[in-house]
Amino acid sequence: MSLAAYCIICCRRIGTSAPPPQSTAYWRDIRNIIKFTGSLILGGSLFLTYEVLALKKSLTLDTQVVEREKMKSYIYLHTVSLDKRENYGITYQARKELHKVVRKVLATSAKILRGPFADTLSTVDVEDHECAVWLLLRKSRSEDRMARLQAVQEMSETHHWHDYQYRIIAQACDLRTLIGLARSKESDLRFFLPPPPLPSLNEDTCIEEELRQLLASLPQTELDECIQYFTSLALSESSQSLAAQKGGLWCFGGNGLPYADSFGEVPSATVEMFCLEALVKHSEIPTHCDEIEANGGLQLLQRLYQLHKDCPKVQRNIMRIIGNMALNEHLHSTIVRSGWVSILAKAMKSPRIMEASHAARTLANLDRETMREKYQDGVYVLHPQYRTSQPIKADVLFIHGLMGAAFKTWRQQDNEQVLTEKILEDDARYTTCWPKTWLARDCPALRIISVEYDTSLSDWRTRCPMERKSIAFRSDELLRKLRAAGVGDRPVIWVSHSMGGLLVKKMLLEASKKPEMSTVINNTRGIIFYSVPHHGSHLAEYSVNIRYLLFPSLEVKELSKDSPSLKTLQDDFLEFAKDKNFRVLNFVETLPTYIGSMIKLHVVPVESADLGIGDLIPVDVDHLNICKPKKKDAFLYQRTLQFICETLAKDLED
Repeated sequence: MSLAAYCIICCRRIGTSAPPPQSTAYWRDIRNIIKFTGSLILGGSLFLTYEVLALKKSLTLDTQVVEREKMKSYIYLHTVSLDKRENYGITYQARKELHKVVRKVLATSAKILRGPFADTLSTVDVEDHECAVWLLLRKSRSEDRMARLQAVQEMSETHHWHDYQYRIIAQACDLRTLIGLARSKESDLRFFLPPPPLPSLNEDTCIEEELRQLLASLPQTELDECIQYFTSLALSESSQSLAAQKGGLWCFGGNGLPYADSFGEVPSATVEMFCLEALVKHSEIPTHCDEIEANGGLQLLQRLYQLHKDCPKVQRNIMRIIGNMALNEHLHSTIVRSGWVSILAKAMKSPRIMEASHAARTLANLDRETMREKYQDGVYVLHPQYRTSQPIKADVLFIHGLMGAAFKTWRQQDNEQVLTEKILEDDARYTTCWPKTWLARDCPALRIISVEYDTSLSDWRTRCPMERKSIAFRSDELLRKLRAAGVGDRPVIWVSHSMGGLLVKKMLLEASKKPEMSTVINNTRGIIFYSVPHHGSHLAEYSVNIRYLLFPSLEVKELSKDSPSLKTLQDDFLEFAKDKNFRVLNFVETLPTYIGSMIKLHVVPVESADLGIGDLIPVDVDHLNICKPKKKDAFLYQRTLQFICETLAKDLED
């Protein structure tokens, strides 16, 4: 302003002066203006250059220092000179006041624009390039739920920060934010600090002994017979005797139906595995979860998880235990403090579907910010496994059959070039779970759930000798778990294979008798049956004929054609489905199934797979592959996809 005033005065003097005689004074005034203006421009340029260089210096990090500091347990801070003349000089004070003014301006404008900064800039005196970190931290603690969710999303989408800035978030964020970051697909793993050091083992004990002591500390009275069985087995036997006791005729490879391999072959087993199986059962009881936590179980399981990095089965059982404990909200803070969230966040990004799905279940149970549902043991969400802005409009449930599994039953059909054990997730070539990869991509508005339950063909190989679970018992158990997961709150399509279809029929009939389950019936839109033995199976007849050798399980006996319970189930459901006008699609195999190298059996004939309503489509595959499409454009998958889209057309449009 002073420059402008001086120019005006000079111009007036020039304008009011006499013409020719004072031309010398005129040019002198012009020179003075030029000198003054040039001095200001030069001084201003130097000042701006200094500020730019100072800002550049403040933004330049000593990467070696950051690398040394980033893994430590305290937040990295910039060093400040102790020279008071440097810290409190005129330049320093001027810059500090200037930065405060800028922050106040930004804070004021932020309030006008709906206040995304929440006054933070006016109260926190930090370097300019650090403001975003602390703004998001403050926002993540807001009383407004939507503001918290937005803060977590912005954090997860940030990929340009330095390592120490991620560590600031990791150390300063609260439990909700940390779990939200773990459930965000784009989150950087640097948001998660390494788990705290584990307590050292006593010199005179090993991890097997620690597991035994943990099991022995749990209540042993008023338990289910199978819990007592697994607990006593793990506590009393050595690994060699356990393996011998679990030997038998049937050998299961995880690929569907078992086969008689040899009388002498004994599956490998370890004390750790039996201890973990017992702990899985105990962790289904809330009071036992408290005991596991109080006796150091979280740290012990973490040690075992790290020791068995090359044993997915051990790690999955550990994940099941942590997932069951996460059903108890009062244990959430303890689970987070023990370092499990960082392990789960890493597992979520695994290309192995089973590992990622177990971690997704546990994190979903921990996430009470966005989740109302609780996923009990055996209930797995295949999609969406992360937090998503995509509205979920319907559920599709996958129920496997006899000797099936939540993931492997629904894999792509095997071929000679691709081995399931060696392949990772490559959608273009092979998928180990087509509902998670193909269906989720084609119908992103669906929640896709797969359930798992233990079954056996023969009492030679029951996991628990005291376990005699009928279809009615299993259906009641599964229905309770699925309702806890929110099944029935949205439109539902059931997809089942073999005995799983009988479970679906029984669940729907039982739900129709319970008022609290009425939403499950009202929201059921359709059912897909893959080779379901509505009228019995040849497998049951074969097993019963040699029952003195094979000791067929209760599930197998219920599949026989002369089973009264099976006939009653078929008659009741057929009438019920017609009354409710369910849409039904039936597939049936036309090829026999090889059981071992000697037995060839048509497990479910065409006449048995005919429910009596809906289309019945024969497919030239065997019983194992009726639910495993060869590729994405195969008829089996495309017809399934068409049925789902047509049945849910109105629901997906709303």
